[in-house]
Amino acid sequence: MKTTFPFYLKLSSVLVSIVILGFLAKLGERIIVPMILGLLFSILLTPASRFLEKKLRFSRSMSSIFVSILAMLAISGVVYIMAVQIGKLSEDWPAFQKQITDLFDQLQSWFYNTFGVKRSEQLTYINDTAKKSISTGTAILEKIVSSVSYVLMISAFTFLFTLFFLLYRTRLVHFLVLSFSKDEHKNVVYEVVENIQFMVKKYLVGLFLQMIIVMILSFIAYTIIGIKYNVMLAVLTGVLNILPYIGIFTALLIGVLITFATSSLSSVLFLVISIVVIHAIDGNIIMPKVVGSKVKINSLIVIVGLVVGEMLWGISGMLLTIPILAIAKIVFDRIDNTKAWGYLMGEDDDDETEK
Repeated sequence: MKTTFPFYLKLSSVLVSIVILGFLAKLGERIIVPMILGLLFSILLTPASRFLEKKLRFSRSMSSIFVSILAMLAISGVVYIMAVQIGKLSEDWPAFQKQITDLFDQLQSWFYNTFGVKRSEQLTYINDTAKKSISTGTAILEKIVSSVSYVLMISAFTFLFTLFFLLYRTRLVHFLVLSFSKDEHKNVVYEVVENIQFMVKKYLVGLFLQMIIVMILSFIAYTIIGIKYNVMLAVLTGVLNILPYIGIFTALLIGVLITFATSSLSSVLFLVISIVVIHAIDGNIIMPKVVGSKVKINSLIVIVGLVVGEMLWGISGMLLTIPILAIAKIVFDRIDNTKAWGYLMGEDDDDETEK
């Protein structure tokens, strides 16, 4: 006899499950984040690994190690270029200080003329604030050091997870299939795994091409404007652009600050115009053509996911939001008890029967 539970009991179970999963996700951040990154990278690198195994007769272990190291070297090359550019930026620190000092003097004059606050009173308030900030300097330094160690640890574990997912990919799929006893469930598992692999591969490739195109457009625009650190800002614009909605504003803020420190106000204005134009081209031409509709998640769910991802895992959570939501939607759409959640996450054109 089938037992039907009341709605309030189902709702309570869902809410308690969400709280427990969120707590476990926050508690296991250092292992879950690199595991998900490794899974995504392994799916992206699987075609290259298969090519080496079938065409060049590499063993599974050799192909997995080769493509993992190759991907790590490519990412390390980009990081090295960024580090060199950031190192050169320190040479312009005196000019940046002068720009800030001049701007500060102008703001002091504006406050005095507008609100009648004397410069001595302004300086007293600033000195009090500075003393409070200095007292937290040690904590800030410790946070910076811990952040660097955290990034290195995440990178190392991501490389290891990518390698092992590539090495044991067949065994992992068979494990998922063997976890279900009924044949119809096994077919659904195979279908879900294939759809996830297809979606993640197409989405990541499209996202990578989109990032490269935005980098090239930004580099051309920044070179024409005459911005000193055009390579670094172009890379930052392309990378941050993959963060929905907030990435472009972050790139704009960083670009304005660096350009303000090393160039004139007219260059800052042209930079803002170029970023806005590039973002418009990306949203209306590059994104629909290159990335397409591989991931049909509505904007409300994306915004909620970004906020929750940032609360749980910071920037890493924001980067992983869309792939995780897309994988969850594929699973929800193929399980009877969760189809309503899959429908909620989709766009309006998912169900054409209502039109």
